[in-house]
Amino acid sequence: QVQLVESGGGLVQAGGSLRLSCAASERTFSNCSVGWFRQPPGKEGEFVAAINGSGGSTYYADSVKGRFTISRDHVKNTVYLQMNSLKPEDTADYYCAARYGGSVGRVNYEYDYWGQGTQVTVSS
Repeated sequence: QVQLVESGGGLVQAGGSLRLSCAASERTFSNCSVGWFRQPPGKEGEFVAAINGSGGSTYYADSVKGRFTISRDHVKNTVYLQMNSLKPEDTADYYCAARYGGSVGRVNYEYDYWGQGTQVTVSS
């Protein structure tokens, strides 16, 4: 079982930045691939970014490539999503998810553990 806690969401103007955090208490978290997903208001959820256990492989949705960076700190047992050049269309509830082993997943059903989400609102 992995418990995930997201933080860092908030209200920001277009062009601004936010850093989301996904913290886990389990020491085995370093063996997990972690993904960030988001659900815009009234829309389906979508993949944002993912990182493997070592942190050596990362993947991004085309819509955020070049603006968002996913990283992890094994000492702090935390995965981050640095979001720069934010746009109003980035407004959504953001969720982190984790799975043990395997390849990095880009689809929600590939993940077993989910956080409660953090809200990001980008004003124009």
